[in-house]
Amino acid sequence: METSNCAPHGLWSISLDEGLTTIAGMGFTTLRLPFSNECLSASATSSINANVNPGLDKLTPLQLLDTVIARAKAHGLSVILDRHRPDSGAQSELWYTAQYSEKRWIDDWTMLAARYKNDSTVIGVDLHNEPHGQACWNCGDPARDWRAAATRAGNAVLAVNPRLLIIVEGVERQNDGSSTWWGGGLKDARSAPVTLSVANQVVYSPHDYPASVFAQSWFSDPRYPANLEALWDANWGYLAKENIAPVLLGEFGTKLETASDQKWLSTLVGYLANRGISYAYWSFNPNSGDTGGLVADDWRTPQTAKLRALAPILTPVPQPTPTATPKPTPSATPKPTATPKPTATLTPKPTATATPKPTPSPTPTPTSTPKSTRPLAPAAITATWIPQSTWGEGYVAELTVTATGGPVTAWTVSWSSPGATAVVNAWGMVCGIQSSTVTCRGDGWATAPAPGQTVRVGLQVAATSAPSSPRLTVTAR
Repeated sequence: METSNCAPHGLWSISLDEGLTTIAGMGFTTLRLPFSNECLSASATSSINANVNPGLDKLTPLQLLDTVIARAKAHGLSVILDRHRPDSGAQSELWYTAQYSEKRWIDDWTMLAARYKNDSTVIGVDLHNEPHGQACWNCGDPARDWRAAATRAGNAVLAVNPRLLIIVEGVERQNDGSSTWWGGGLKDARSAPVTLSVANQVVYSPHDYPASVFAQSWFSDPRYPANLEALWDANWGYLAKENIAPVLLGEFGTKLETASDQKWLSTLVGYLANRGISYAYWSFNPNSGDTGGLVADDWRTPQTAKLRALAPILTPVPQPTPTATPKPTPSATPKPTATPKPTATLTPKPTATATPKPTPSPTPTPTSTPKSTRPLAPAAITATWIPQSTWGEGYVAELTVTATGGPVTAWTVSWSSPGATAVVNAWGMVCGIQSSTVTCRGDGWATAPAPGQTVRVGLQVAATSAPSSPRLTVTAR
């Protein structure tokens, strides 16, 4: 619920209950649910197929959030709320931006804490997704010190609901000069822990990814993957190993297409199992650009290879038939229920979103660059159309874009789409419509695919009809 749709993706293809049934049936216990502050105040959602999800399209994002939480409860799932972005456009290095202040961040968290205070389904709050770049840990600069900001926000939330778990991610750049994944560095929590007004509510939450997401230096170590456990122990695993605090590996995932990724996942699953560390897999959704999902593009077919790899830490159980979905109403406050205190040894699991994983920016090591004696091949790309869903008011489609020549600095794809009136949302691209032709250019993480690399991008179009297999016109430079 963090993109401009302000609704979980996939509701154009499957019902909310079908998705939750699949997640619970795989053996997960908890849903990590991303949102943006922009969506919390929005008046409407988009991309929900009303024929498949009757009534949900009429709800505000907050009312839809109420419904997702209520249906998660019916399926036996707990919920962790994840502030994934300030606005629906992009993630932010820090917990605030010029448009969304720290006060707005904390005010929204206390609003949500009050809204679900009497609903034991909501067990925790992931304060800010993937601090990175300028973000520091205990550096003393109030504009950049993530540990201090997490303390302020955590105490504000606990003042409203002292039972909530306060989930604190790490930073990219640690005080010893090392860099890791966005949100992944918690080495400095040993000497400078987050100490809140209510004891035993802090859960530290790193993120970790394979070489296919970014070629970190440790993937080229000749000892790989035997070097990984010591790396994880140093950056965050020591917290659990030494019983300092609970750890939730808040994101990890892969398309599982390379031998390196397979080794990484196998080693990580074994590490989690041996340490008894909780985790949330990224992601259920198939349209996460760097990792894909746990279901195929139809949002239904299980990705069996991934589930087999996760089997040592999953316990699939038969699911009871949930109660019928109540007809959504504009009520702003869900019916209260008794609130038992959650434990700090939960095993939270995955969430779903279309957000592609960002590329971290570790400190580069200068190297000499030999002079090339052979001219580079010209930039070139190919693109493949992947239809996702069509309904009376529009369609969703994705594209795989592959760099087939030399280095690409920019690319565009266009196609004829009679009846198209607007591009509602896009990921990995910026798109526009002129004279019934949709033209998109690569943007952000998908701007410059490396030679041989394939990126997966997509968009939602408001239209009276959808092309089934349009002729694509591609350019690259």
